[in-house]
Amino acid sequence: MKSPAGSLVKYDTPVQVTKNTEKKSAKARPLNARLEQPAVSGPAPLSPKSQATPGETQEILNVILPPRVWLENNQCWVQQVSSAPCRGRDVVRLQEQLDLKLQQRQAKETGLCPVRRELYSQCFDELIRQVTINCSERGLLLLKVRDESRITEDAYRTLYKSSLAFGLRKILLAEHEKSDMDKKVSDLENENKDLEKQLNELMAKHEAIEKQAAERQKADEKKRTQEIQFFKRMNQQLKVKPKSYQFLCCLSVMKIIS
Repeated sequence: MKSPAGSLVKYDTPVQVTKNTEKKSAKARPLNARLEQPAVSGPAPLSPKSQATPGETQEILNVILPPRVWLENNQCWVQQVSSAPCRGRDVVRLQEQLDLKLQQRQAKETGLCPVRRELYSQCFDELIRQVTINCSERGLLLLKVRDESRITEDAYRTLYKSSLAFGLRKILLAEHEKSDMDKKVSDLENENKDLEKQLNELMAKHEAIEKQAAERQKADEKKRTQEIQFFKRMNQQLKVKPKSYQFLCCLSVMKIIS
């Protein structure tokens, strides 16, 4: 395992873990009872009599920000959070380092950005470290604020992921419905084309029938006109011819009519 990457949190020099170090750390006093006490609600600092000793401060820092442990060349190394007192220029330096790392790692200014979240988390941890050195109760209070903030952020992240999954399902469903509607529209368009083709064929047949009917009517009218003209001429001839001739004409007319 490689050594951990650089962090905005200030750490002491790494120490190689040996058997003597493990025995010494085993004798350390547990802090569960002390950390479970209610935090001070007011911002007022503690009196000098109740200030934590440097050893207690280091133990509290180790609980708030656990030491970093890694293996390098088959050797175990431990790096604890620094308990050195901080000053005003340390805060200014922290701001400068934060801005520099945000620029170097190309963190996004808006939207979800894991890089920006990591750097701001490190910055908050460093502020907790600095406050804890001056007042352990305030540090524990900031620790609670940090943990609650992370819980809230995780809840929002879970909600975002579920909302994103719901939105994706809706999009897929809409695409499926759109595909079905496109197919239905295509089928209706094909059906419409078939109906238009049938309509054109029927209209062509209708026009042909009308044309044939008009031609037949015209031929009938012409035939009737010819018959009328024939009968008129026959009538004129009957008026001037003898009766025998009239009889023959009548026979011929009857043959024509029959």
